[in-house]
Amino acid sequence: MQSKSKVSWPICRLPSIFVISYNKNMNRIVISGTYCTGKTTLSLALSLATGIPTTHALTMREILPILFPGKTLKQCSYSELLCLGMKRFEERIYAEAQLKNGFVSDGCALQEWIYGSTRLYTGAYPDEFPWEMHLKRIVNFKAFRNFEHQLKGFGGMAKAYVKTHYDLFFHLPVDFDFVSDGHRPTSELFRNFSEKLLVDTYSHLNIPAVHISGNPTERLEKILHYLNLPAIIPITTAIRQAEMLRIQKFDSVRLEQH
Repeated sequence: MQSKSKVSWPICRLPSIFVISYNKNMNRIVISGTYCTGKTTLSLALSLATGIPTTHALTMREILPILFPGKTLKQCSYSELLCLGMKRFEERIYAEAQLKNGFVSDGCALQEWIYGSTRLYTGAYPDEFPWEMHLKRIVNFKAFRNFEHQLKGFGGMAKAYVKTHYDLFFHLPVDFDFVSDGHRPTSELFRNFSEKLLVDTYSHLNIPAVHISGNPTERLEKILHYLNLPAIIPITTAIRQAEMLRIQKFDSVRLEQH
């Protein structure tokens, strides 16, 4: 893949000699980033390499048939999209609460709010045109405004949780061109908008997310160095096993076909 030019977001870039000593008071680790940037692979690899358990939120595709059987994401109303996001938020914080001695989180509790906020801008599906979004806002003006207000409240709750329930943030920037993976309704526009919103939010909350670039092996090596932790299995093995786990557990969740 061809590397993209980096955007100068206010992300903390630690010098190569900087080392964070991993301890019981700094043990809730976030692998941060927008969609399709390698969070899942890296969080799995870090867990395999260190023995720290990893936690992953259910996908919208998994939650959708539970809350709204027979519906596609594109058919969901604004209020239903909000319900999906809040259910995913609930599942995420419940899973994290079970891991009392620390965890590696695939993303953080801002993801659900950012998902909804970005959908307001890009639409519920990547093939929607700007004029379709504009028409929807006019036709469904009241529902759209209500969704905006409800999403703002949801965002306040998510931000408060993030400030108090995580210790370290390792952020994966948008380094490479977007490649559709067939199981998430995202696009380059969606990814870039949500990336800016995520990084701006970190800045607003004074969260010093550590910028981690490079290929998967380089990323894992950098995080282990920052944490001052040895790898309990070879790094290349951790990456290979993580990629296999990702394919088996997550990439099998497909877009609906109707």
